[in-house]
Amino acid sequence: MTNPATTTQQSGAIPAQPGPREVTGVTDGVRAGGKPGPGQPATTGVAGAVPGGAAGIAGLGSSVEFVPAYAPDAVIPGAGPSGRPGSRPTVKLREANPDDPPRYAPEWLELREPADAAARAHDLLDPLRIRLANLPGKSGVAIHDLGCGTGSMGRWLAPRLDGAQHWILHDRDPYLLHFAAVSSPRSAADGSRVTVETRRGDVARLTPDALQGASLVTASALLDVLTREEIDTLAAACAGAGCPALLTLSVAGRVELTPSHPLDAEIAQAFNDHQRRDGLLGPDAVTAAAEAFSEQGATVRLHPSAWRLGPEQAALTEQWLRGWVGAAVEERPELRAEADVYLTNRLAACAAGELRVTVHHVDLLALSRPVGGAS
Repeated sequence: MTNPATTTQQSGAIPAQPGPREVTGVTDGVRAGGKPGPGQPATTGVAGAVPGGAAGIAGLGSSVEFVPAYAPDAVIPGAGPSGRPGSRPTVKLREANPDDPPRYAPEWLELREPADAAARAHDLLDPLRIRLANLPGKSGVAIHDLGCGTGSMGRWLAPRLDGAQHWILHDRDPYLLHFAAVSSPRSAADGSRVTVETRRGDVARLTPDALQGASLVTASALLDVLTREEIDTLAAACAGAGCPALLTLSVAGRVELTPSHPLDAEIAQAFNDHQRRDGLLGPDAVTAAAEAFSEQGATVRLHPSAWRLGPEQAALTEQWLRGWVGAAVEERPELRAEADVYLTNRLAACAAGELRVTVHHVDLLALSRPVGGAS
């Protein structure tokens, strides 16, 4: 790490605590985006933490309330622009004011978790298992999860791997780290023990020293909010540590909506341009990462991992639509009038169960040359 990170060791059995959906309490102490206000514990009031009164949209068990126009305040932080000019819905990777609100609300991460789990590429797990099984002289594996959010990657992957696992969860948001720690799996596929620790700090500038002893690096929906320099640094750090990297759900820049609409392509292009703001790679990230890891001598495998959203995912589709169109309008304000009508019609189709959306992503497995004689 470039800067010292606060590390909380949470090994063994962590007392059962509520996850994002179950936490209840006083909502007044929670800032926009789910960050606790001064003097408020991290477990207070996740429900209702969405700015603009969007708590009813976030609740998975609640009815979806549609606002028939592009309205930034109707977007859960992380699903789209926050409504503040120039702000971006990116994970807090870099050094920032500690009072800055998180860019990802737990409600958004919870809403997308089932779609993420269904999309991730199972075909990449067998070569990963083979590599981990051949690690020399280890009775367990150490897995670094970068930009972990509420820990969905660990909940998906840990029960699919055999053997003892120790997860090191990285994020700049202590609120999300809390959820990730208390909701992490306790056992691997074969019943072996899974332990966890959290590290709050900058994960955009990893070094081989920061990954010393790592068996695997994972991340989900991370590459597209990095710059080329940061991806090069990540690839070099993994190569220096001799550990593989499983980096899932990077946006591919392609979206398919059924039924189609003449404005689909223009919205998609504007959204992709928005993703590339400030030097971030957006839909170019997977290609850049494949090149960066290959240049470090890693064997790289890519596999599609698309969201396939239908009537059963209406709440997620509704939020995704608002964020997708909102980012396009922020990039190209001249689209606003057309986009407002477009979004209203798309939301109506979503509410009626008539809209299906495929959002293309790509998963990447990079098998770096091992250190210490592993095959």
